[in-house]
Amino acid sequence: MSESEVHQRYDVVIVGGGMVGASLAHALSGHGLTIAVIESYPLNTSSQPSYDDRAIALSYGSKRILDALGLWSKLASSAEAIKKIHVSEQGQFGFARLDHQEEGVEALGYVVTARDLGSVLLPTLTDVDDVSLLCPATLEDFSQEDNRVTANVLIDEKPVTLQAKLLVAADGGQSRVREQLGIKVKAADYGQSAIISNVSTQQPHNNIAYERFTTTGPVALLPMTENRSGLVYTVKNEQQHAVMTLSDDEFLQQLQLRFGYRLGKFTRIGKRFVYELKYKQVEEHIRHRVALIGNAAHTVHPVAGQGFNLGIRDVAALAEVIVQAHNANADIGELSVLSEYEHWRKHDHRNVMTATDSMVKLFENPLSAVRVARNAGILAVDLLPGARHLISRFAMGLAGKQPKLSRGVPLD
Repeated sequence: MSESEVHQRYDVVIVGGGMVGASLAHALSGHGLTIAVIESYPLNTSSQPSYDDRAIALSYGSKRILDALGLWSKLASSAEAIKKIHVSEQGQFGFARLDHQEEGVEALGYVVTARDLGSVLLPTLTDVDDVSLLCPATLEDFSQEDNRVTANVLIDEKPVTLQAKLLVAADGGQSRVREQLGIKVKAADYGQSAIISNVSTQQPHNNIAYERFTTTGPVALLPMTENRSGLVYTVKNEQQHAVMTLSDDEFLQQLQLRFGYRLGKFTRIGKRFVYELKYKQVEEHIRHRVALIGNAAHTVHPVAGQGFNLGIRDVAALAEVIVQAHNANADIGELSVLSEYEHWRKHDHRNVMTATDSMVKLFENPLSAVRVARNAGILAVDLLPGARHLISRFAMGLAGKQPKLSRGVPLD
């Protein structure tokens, strides 16, 4: 690194090159801004933990965002459409079905692996003139001043000072930026762990996503390419070790008991990963010259597959606010500008997090009267077109005020 590069100036510095941070860099590119992305892992999606083999459910709205950014065409061949969603409870007769044809869309959503998404999002930033991808690099600390934020960074173990109008925290659930700011987080432990894998079945999935509630937590199957299904298998934390040490055949037998035979027998399973499930919601999304997005701002239960979708809607809203302010010659790091982003996103965050949290608690309740009531509720959803439409809009990420990118409209 030359001496002239020791002090670098940008309009926006994004801390974190995971799915949300890289998406923001793409969204801001091409609008007269200079952007830096600080990523702690080398430019290799196999080493970045955000880019593993997990199945990512992209809502219809998230697909439109990626399309508006010019990225969907590079991802489409590795994506599988969700055309129907089937919701049921183990041991109960009721079920609810959502169908893309009812909503007049080609799909309710799509499923890709985090690795495929990462291969489209991160390496392509090296070809973007107004984005500097700094990796491997780590943020040491930062300071906020009246007209700028200064970040001290180690790039290849060499200290570098970055200055910008705005610092964006996209550095995940253990956000270093959030911790330095002392932003309070509402947190709860679900006492559950999600075992993530890919499975193959005797029968074709026919592009149906399944959400099945059981006494030990929900089981989700997401349609993937090559007739695979992405599996989210929830267990109590105290069961985690025992389930993870099962052989593949033993695990598939247990899965079969919880899910049933709608897809015939489970024939094969990939590598299993486990994640403890927690609820996290920041009390502040912004500070002077700092904004929080993605898991740095919120962590949701995977029951409705809304995690990344919530984060990429943060991206769409923040990018629109920044570009509008920049085009109006306003200071993109001022609280008066950033407060529009915070106000915009708080409503969506509250709705999604309340819905997913309530769903988990409702289906955990063992009382027979509650079980009867929720089974009746599932049946009512299946029978009432209005209810199906509202839930479909929620699942597709189309509820509430939509940013331009969520509507498939470029920011220009």
